[in-house]
Amino acid sequence: MSIQRSPAPSTEEKQKKSLLREASSLLLMLLCAAALVFLLQAYVVQFIRVDGTSMTNTLQNGEIMLISKLDHSYQRNDIVVCHYPNRLDGDINLGASLALSRHTIFVKRLVALPGDTVAITDGKLYVNGAIVPDPEYMGSAPRDYPLRTLGEDEYFVIGDNRFSSHDSRAGDVGPIGLSMLRGKVKYVIWPLTGIRRVE
Repeated sequence: MSIQRSPAPSTEEKQKKSLLREASSLLLMLLCAAALVFLLQAYVVQFIRVDGTSMTNTLQNGEIMLISKLDHSYQRNDIVVCHYPNRLDGDINLGASLALSRHTIFVKRLVALPGDTVAITDGKLYVNGAIVPDPEYMGSAPRDYPLRTLGEDEYFVIGDNRFSSHDSRAGDVGPIGLSMLRGKVKYVIWPLTGIRRVE
């Protein structure tokens, strides 16, 4: 009784299998890298470009900032990135009735915390009755804001260039909740000539 052996795979078949293994390995590596970048941006750090002049002179239009999302111990005078109520850029449709909402991101200075009183009188910002010094640059004196005591989940944010900033003083924004604070600005990383720690 004779035993028939299957023919050995040809060199061409070996090459095809090798290429398929390499392509699968590369695809898996790219998927893992994309997942890692997504997780880092969602929970650890994020890079955001300054758009506009509301934080002049602290931050300049076009600069790229490094945002830390790990430190949630927000303090007065922190520079933060935040969302505003009902301010969406639109949804990303994931299919099967699933969608991710894209919020417009703003960068502002946190000037008052829950329980603080805040007011702007004659162009001067008062927090808990004390004047907060004007920023280094301000286009003009900001409009007045009536005295208000912030609730237990209310944070008051203002741009350093108070004359040209859309922020908590506006009726369509007001104080924002903790869930709208997305992280602290730590560094400017671009342009290279402007790399610095942000305070």
